[in-house]
Amino acid sequence: MNEPIHTEAGIAVVNEPFRILSLDGGGAKGFYTLGVLTEIEAILKKPLCEHFDLIFGTSTGAIIGALLALGYRVGDVHALYKTHVPAVMKITNAHNKSKALSRLCKSVFKELTFSDVKTLVGIVATRWVLERPMIFKSSPEQAHGRTSSFVPGFGFSIADAVVASCSAYPFFDKVTLATSTGVETELIDGGYCANNPTLYAIAEALRALKRKPEDLRVISVGVGQYPEPAHWGPKRWKTWAQKRLVSIQLLQKTLNVNTASMEQLRSISFRRHSNREN
Repeated sequence: MNEPIHTEAGIAVVNEPFRILSLDGGGAKGFYTLGVLTEIEAILKKPLCEHFDLIFGTSTGAIIGALLALGYRVGDVHALYKTHVPAVMKITNAHNKSKALSRLCKSVFKELTFSDVKTLVGIVATRWVLERPMIFKSSPEQAHGRTSSFVPGFGFSIADAVVASCSAYPFFDKVTLATSTGVETELIDGGYCANNPTLYAIAEALRALKRKPEDLRVISVGVGQYPEPAHWGPKRWKTWAQKRLVSIQLLQKTLNVNTASMEQLRSISFRRHSNREN
């Protein structure tokens, strides 16, 4: 529904809300995200791609967001998660886990590209060397002025982009992709730069899509806190296990700090809009 009509210089203007859906990373905790989205879809009574103008996702949020942008209903995404995600997550070897993730994405997304989505989308990965985000987008509208050279998803399939966004090194292998211009880029999980991609989505709407702050309607769905790993007793404690536990704790801390800092920036930058209804 459109916002109330107001006047500018005597001309009636209708504020068209621009709706953003932002989905956090969090591995198998994407099941929590799907629970929230189930309720939202039930209220709207239509596919989420028909309601949201822009969907951003990181890691597990990239999988969900890409499927929603392609027109999937939340129940179908949930069914895919139940069938495939636990099997990938229980693999302990990084190389084998990466191969399983790649096979899964290829089987689900096949050869679909960013030209196939039904609404604007952004999938966040992290450039390993440059330590900056690489955001796979669907439309020249999102190009921040570089429309003439824009290629949807840098020429990659949705499957390739999602694999990159989900590759939480060192638990997955790093991913090397060559763009449509032949430039090779080493990528890791988008959670290292934006586990909560809300501010990137807002920046996209404001700067690239030229929307006014007061027109934005944002739903940001997180996955909750990362629980402390279970500690083993002295008899099972070994050097390799201790190192692995430290790695897990460091990753969890990184994602928690990242999400908390993004939320703090959001609340500071958009304080007067923070309590508005979606």
